[in-house]
Amino acid sequence: MQTITIPYIEGDGIGAEITAAMKYVVTEAVKTAYPGAYRIDFLELLAGEKARAKVGVSLPEETVRQIEAHKVAIKGPLATAVGVGQRSLNVELRQKLDLYTCLRPVEYYPGVPSPLKRPELIDMVVFRENTEDIYAGIEWDAGSSEARRVITFLQSDMHVCKIRFPESSSIGIKPVSREGSERLIRAAIRYALEHHRRSVTLVHKGNIMKFTEGGFLRWGYELAKREFSAVENSRGEVVIERDGAAPLVINDCICDAFLQNILIKSEDYDVIATMNLNGDYISDALAAGVGGIGIAPGANINWESGHAIFEATHGTAPDIAGKDMANPLSLILSAAMMLSFLGLERADLLIRGAVRRTIEERSVTSDFYQAMQKAGEEATLLGTASYGKRLVELF
Repeated sequence: MQTITIPYIEGDGIGAEITAAMKYVVTEAVKTAYPGAYRIDFLELLAGEKARAKVGVSLPEETVRQIEAHKVAIKGPLATAVGVGQRSLNVELRQKLDLYTCLRPVEYYPGVPSPLKRPELIDMVVFRENTEDIYAGIEWDAGSSEARRVITFLQSDMHVCKIRFPESSSIGIKPVSREGSERLIRAAIRYALEHHRRSVTLVHKGNIMKFTEGGFLRWGYELAKREFSAVENSRGEVVIERDGAAPLVINDCICDAFLQNILIKSEDYDVIATMNLNGDYISDALAAGVGGIGIAPGANINWESGHAIFEATHGTAPDIAGKDMANPLSLILSAAMMLSFLGLERADLLIRGAVRRTIEERSVTSDFYQAMQKAGEEATLLGTASYGKRLVELF
């Protein structure tokens, strides 16, 4: 029997509860899908509040070293303070390991409460750039000596006259590189080709930010033509031809129009490649259409190095921590993605099939239960732990 070691970070708030459910479901799924072949060995790593309490720092170097060594890890939610304070641990992990793709698949499970009339039309995979844009974290507070120096440089040396209130302005820098854009878009196109998707849409704000967002757009089309032999067809579409299948369409959409279109014609979109801030809005907006981020899986991946951290995409929910109320599906579905990434596709399919059946039978946690009750639907209320057990019963 082969042992697969998976490092995990429990997370803050509800992290302990949803991680316990995830570990149980993953262990049983692998055991059921591959009897006698594989054994999962979970290795706990410290980060967040638990790390501060035990070793005095939020992100120990040992945690980063272990993820570097094992390559694949999974984590619960980590608290991030708003305003001045420590940098987001989620961002720090992505930066340290150069996990340049935030991968967010979005699909609808029939029966999940949704604000949309036709949520089943949403079936997208979002590739969000993870290391550049505003998440590079290059900014200075208003009134600081650093902000004053940058503003003085911009005004004196670069002749910038568009800073309306220089004395009270905070300053941030938005780096966007050809290399960073191309590797993200390359990964999105490869994914679309390998998974037989219909299109890749470059979502941007290039009509306003000509050289950053506009550069992302321009470099994307250039890459498609240079590396994937994309051509313009008779209808003016940029396409990548495929043997025995319809061509892969490469197109684009301005981000504000895109956020409108996902509500009124979501079926027009498939794989999305976008920059960091746009991707933050887009992935959560799409998740809201299929049940919320409580059911949204996610991963941060470097496709070249093979490093990946799969994660719950929601926050720590301290108001319900310890009450056995949290929905563990974001983390469990992220774990299913992880199993597929590790080549254990049968276990992935087992988990996702069980999730589908629990929703069909209306066996759900508090968030979905309340929404179903409000809609006049009968449902069975399960706690976090009992929901994990129900999934395993359905394997």
